[in-house]
Amino acid sequence: MQKSTKGIVLAGGSGTRLHPMTAVFSKQLQPVYDKPMIYYPLSTLMMAGIKDVLIISTPHDAPAFQTLLGDGSRFGISLTYEVQEQPRGIAEAFILGQTFISNSQVVLILGDNLFYGKLDFLRNAIRANTGATIFGYAVTDPQRYGVVEVDDSGRVISIEEKPLQPKSTLAIPGLYIYDSDVCSIASSLKPSARGELEVTAIHNAYLKMDKLNIVKIGRGIAWLDTGTPESLLDASTFIHAIEKRQGLKIACLEEVALRTGLLTREQYVKSIATLPISSYRAYCESLLNQ
Repeated sequence: MQKSTKGIVLAGGSGTRLHPMTAVFSKQLQPVYDKPMIYYPLSTLMMAGIKDVLIISTPHDAPAFQTLLGDGSRFGISLTYEVQEQPRGIAEAFILGQTFISNSQVVLILGDNLFYGKLDFLRNAIRANTGATIFGYAVTDPQRYGVVEVDDSGRVISIEEKPLQPKSTLAIPGLYIYDSDVCSIASSLKPSARGELEVTAIHNAYLKMDKLNIVKIGRGIAWLDTGTPESLLDASTFIHAIEKRQGLKIACLEEVALRTGLLTREQYVKSIATLPISSYRAYCESLLNQ
């Protein structure tokens, strides 16, 4: 990767829409079929070639993420952790992560967003990014999301957060690319009416500077968010169907590390040797015979 690019997984929030499941532990620790939810966004960053990742979570849940994932070395990456004391909005991630980001560009993915399919669109966008890049994904219910309006040439005209009358069907997934200026932009924001630092305000700041790019995600890529019980079930059913049909796991972090060269074969063997006896370990071991 030509540019120095780091990643952030935002795994905070209160997860109230999933209560009582989230009464004890984080939404991003809930299972999506056979793996914790956070495995999916983390694997997206890894497959995009990002090796240095910051996980932001709540004071209560951060220790659980550290227990689950450690320092990342068993996946061939580096993981660090930061605490978000209160859910003050997505944009606060860039204030909390300012030292981590430094002079690098950064890819932020929300911890409840799952992508399945060929990730060339993301890798190409990381290489091409100047300023900020958002993605557009056609949905049937755009009023549930941030919505982007583009002109005939593909330039962004406007962005609205959960509009009652959407100007397009292009929702903005929880996956964004920014240059290092995002930290100073986030620091200059004032809380919205709901008391949060809004990511839409960051996008509008880049739009005013004519530095906001959009990449439309076409067919062949599945985007799932898992913020409600129904969408969580849908995601689990989707993952189960594909894994059962193909006999391959989605977002198996050890496998991603092996196939992308983050771990050598020898390092991979040592990594999976630490796993408890389970169908997950058996799958990881089976890859050595392929």
